[in-house]
Amino acid sequence: MSERSERSERSERSERSGRSELRGRAAELDSADELAGLRERFVLDDVVYLDGNSLGALPANVPGRVEDVVRRQWGELRIRSWDESGWWTAPERIGDRIAPLVGAAPGQIVVGDSTSVNVFKAVVGAVRLAGEGRDEILVDATTFPTDGYIAQSAARLTGCELRPLDPADVPAALGPRTAAVLLNHVDYRTGRLHDLPSLTSAIHAAGALAVWDLCHSAGALPVDLDAHGVDLAVGCTYKYLNGGPGSPAYLYVREELQSRFDSPLPGWNSHTDPFGMSPAYEPAPGALRGRVGTPDILSMLALEAALEVWDGISIESVRTKSLALTDFFLQCVSAYVPEGRVESVTPSAHTERGSQVALRCPDAGEVMKRLIERDVVGDFRHPDVLRFGFTPLYVGFADVERAARVLGEEIVL
Repeated sequence: MSERSERSERSERSERSGRSELRGRAAELDSADELAGLRERFVLDDVVYLDGNSLGALPANVPGRVEDVVRRQWGELRIRSWDESGWWTAPERIGDRIAPLVGAAPGQIVVGDSTSVNVFKAVVGAVRLAGEGRDEILVDATTFPTDGYIAQSAARLTGCELRPLDPADVPAALGPRTAAVLLNHVDYRTGRLHDLPSLTSAIHAAGALAVWDLCHSAGALPVDLDAHGVDLAVGCTYKYLNGGPGSPAYLYVREELQSRFDSPLPGWNSHTDPFGMSPAYEPAPGALRGRVGTPDILSMLALEAALEVWDGISIESVRTKSLALTDFFLQCVSAYVPEGRVESVTPSAHTERGSQVALRCPDAGEVMKRLIERDVVGDFRHPDVLRFGFTPLYVGFADVERAARVLGEEIVL
């Protein structure tokens, strides 16, 4: 045997040994995982599903609940269900169910409308709360595009100047003119976790109000809205909260601000006497001011059922597993993917990482197509990012090892 052949054989033996070691490690981690049994609460197959940061998997109890809502509540009780089935109180009831997942006491979250609509309510409401003399809105320049669009519209409506900037630059940019600051807790492209406590503190020190978008953090890591004095927050429910495609979003208004919260969208559902049909608007007390029109009952009650998967689960245990999953994925990628072929743009520090890993790759779009063909589902973000989301309630360590191994096989093509 030639020297080159011997080196090749040694390399192959080493590679096989490394794969065997990582598979063994995955099995050990799955065996010790206290959340592993939660996978049974979802409708899943043999696909490695790492796109829960876009659309969460279907909880197994939702189809039966939706059938009951349609056939019995709507089909038999009909309009009586507004009272007898609790349709009317669903927005605040479901809000209270979300509250522990984002560190909020009851009575501060109302569910309804889309994230975009709630961002609009929150930003305009924050400017109005800030009062006269404050005519500047700061917005995360790296934010999801819609947040930026909404912030632009809110600035025009309120006569404010809009200043997009990197979240790290917010403290230095704050001043006596700043009314509100809109920030993402986790960057949707990179998975970077921004420092909510310190940024909120800096915003308050400047006399402004903090508005946080929690779409990529709620259900994946502790948020602690009350503990950090966040003023207003919004979030979707179809990612880590598994509420289903287009499920309603939510709005958080800190209790101390609720009596002064002036929503730019005052609808009959947020009137203190909705059925009085008064031509004059008088806002309801508390978080109910965040309501607008008639709730989307089918989607809302599907979300309520989906949230039952959280019964008995602490967000802290979810965060612990999330970090372990993303750590292990990065380890497996390092072992399986040829050096220099991908670059992680997700911070390595736990304090700066959400529950996803984003890998920069020149031909990311084509690579993701090949991964999906092999039953490893992540997503692609223009122009060159492979994005993998890790939902600890149903993703296991064997899934992680398999995803990285397939990535390594496909990325060399």
